[in-house]
Amino acid sequence: YYIPPMEAVSRIEMIRGASSLQFGSQFGGLVNYVTKDAPLNKPFEFTTSQTAGSFGLFNSFNSIGGNYKKISYYGFLQYRYIDGYRPNSRQWQLSGFGKIQYKPSSRTNVGVEYSILRNKIKMPGGLTDSMFEANPKASTRARNWLKSPWNVVTAYANFTPSSNITISLKTTYLFSNRSLVWRNEDGGPEALDEIDPATGTYVPREVGSEDMHNSTTELRFSENYKLGKQQSTIAGGIRYSYAWFKRQGGGEGTTNSDFDLSITGNWGYNLDFTTTNIAPFVENIFRIGNKFTITPGFRFEYLKSTAKGYKTVDNAKQTPDENRTRSFPLFGIGLEFKPTHNTSIYGNFSQAYRPIDYSQLEPFGVTSRIDPNLKDAYGFNTDLGYRGTIKNFLNFDIGGFYMAYNNRIGVLIQTDPVTGNDYSIRKNIANSVHKGIESYIEFNLLKYLNAKSKYGLSVFNSFAYINAKYTTGEFKGNRVEAAAKTINRVGLIFNDKHFSTTFQVNYVGDAYGDASNVKTSQDPIAGYIPAYTVFDLSATYKYKNYALKIGSNNLTDKAYFTRRTDEYPGPGIIPSIGRSFYIGISAKF
Repeated sequence: YYIPPMEAVSRIEMIRGASSLQFGSQFGGLVNYVTKDAPLNKPFEFTTSQTAGSFGLFNSFNSIGGNYKKISYYGFLQYRYIDGYRPNSRQWQLSGFGKIQYKPSSRTNVGVEYSILRNKIKMPGGLTDSMFEANPKASTRARNWLKSPWNVVTAYANFTPSSNITISLKTTYLFSNRSLVWRNEDGGPEALDEIDPATGTYVPREVGSEDMHNSTTELRFSENYKLGKQQSTIAGGIRYSYAWFKRQGGGEGTTNSDFDLSITGNWGYNLDFTTTNIAPFVENIFRIGNKFTITPGFRFEYLKSTAKGYKTVDNAKQTPDENRTRSFPLFGIGLEFKPTHNTSIYGNFSQAYRPIDYSQLEPFGVTSRIDPNLKDAYGFNTDLGYRGTIKNFLNFDIGGFYMAYNNRIGVLIQTDPVTGNDYSIRKNIANSVHKGIESYIEFNLLKYLNAKSKYGLSVFNSFAYINAKYTTGEFKGNRVEAAAKTINRVGLIFNDKHFSTTFQVNYVGDAYGDASNVKTSQDPIAGYIPAYTVFDLSATYKYKNYALKIGSNNLTDKAYFTRRTDEYPGPGIIPSIGRSFYIGISAKF
């Protein structure tokens, strides 16, 4: 739930097919945010961006970077504060990053990085359907807080022994915490959090805390070599990680309203989890002629998980001592044919695996019951498409995809046979299939009419049609929860040397909160998620080293929501932000 500030990102990578197996076993490939490097040929550069906006928004981003002889450096610090769209939703966040690199020769560089996150978030609680219809800005909680300090330290070395061989070694250590104090959500949003007349105080809150210590070391290599008349490339490596994870929860907190993690008595559960992961991987790019490449890939996963500690169930203490070991191979392949220099036809296939760990059996800040017999999810992804550019006026990527997702974990509403009350449960629901079309097209009208035009007028469209349904089990034929069938973003961009403006229309189709596809439910976790359309407008004026930005999101003040959740910051409906405005100024020195 952390994304680096866009001011610090140089590019966003989407990696699919066999290449994605280098980075893990996840479904759908990989999205990678690549942080900026130090500016070239400058001993020092300073950038700053200050933004203010609706609902008390203030955002300050500042960065420095430079090169001096064999040393380069880059770092940023961002502070963000907002009162929030709803009452009881103020939050602040401080994030930072710094790296320094030493290059003793043209073939070697070594460096260290440090990422930091500090925050404090007040959570206004979820809503029922009737509450949302009456007032989407309403708040049902005034005493719910979350805090999550994160720290990540990285050391790396890159070595190029020859023009065709690259070797890299990276070690990362994460030490972090996540703490939650909230009014116990039994009864959902309609359970009022009020002062008890008999005691003159609020009911005690519930407290949870997590400590995380993860160490990862990864060795990678790549080599270009001749195969026939063509150059091929082999790349591979091995990843080792060890994660220790302490989860404490169910503690009876204070009756206060501020952020207070004090508890009375013992934790409801106090568990220690460890996970050891070893994963070798390899891929090879075979070039056949000048237009066709085949890239097969392989990854092998070894996992060992343990769980120890205690948890209280029905006033009885249980002391789990679990140990589970799994190993599995994953295969993938990517194909690409280039009919012209600037266009390509591509296809990818890769297997995927999503193992559960013991921490999922005792989740953090979740109101649902948990099926103790949860199983790992597995499946595969495949896609086929056509992408490219035509001169300087057309950019496009059009393709289809198919994803099989077996043992999908989701939330269901069931009835307690003893009390007759509804409750939500997280369990393996069934197998699902997700298939559809994704496309992106950007056409610059003025560049089409005059390739040397100093102005640009572009129309763009990002479209997705997604047919996601369960194929087995009691909900066979039902739509997968939270999966909108249609997502369509259409926009217009005008720009010249100094000025640019973008107008965008975002349409997201309807969806359902759980696998039953019920439209209404006593439990706000289940139910209908209506389609919505949002309009955004932004403009930027640049002059020398300065830039002025203004904009508005959700111009029509549309009341909408995108999810129903059984966990914090809910449970229930989490309304999206209404109409907002912002203005900012940035500079580079």
